[in-house]
Amino acid sequence: MAGLEDIITSKGKVKILKILVKDGQANITRLVRETGMHHKLVSKHIEDLKRMGLVGEKRYGRIRFIYLEYGDPRVRVIREIIKSLESM
Repeated sequence: MAGLEDIITSKGKVKILKILVKDGQANITRLVRETGMHHKLVSKHIEDLKRMGLVGEKRYGRIRFIYLEYGDPRVRVIREIIKSLESM
């Protein structure tokens, strides 16, 4: 189980989570464009977040949509923290 430190100490993971909190889901291309990170790095962060149980993935052919796993209580807390900080 990932600790808070594993999540918030990674700027890349936080950037991805912020986009997903804002829009609910996003494809890899959009995450790459909006985070400014390389495709391989975004994919690595997504795999880490999936392993942590924070995000899920839906595939439609070659297109991958990443979404938050709202059933995980940590996701609800992360969502509230991000929304609170964004509104400041």
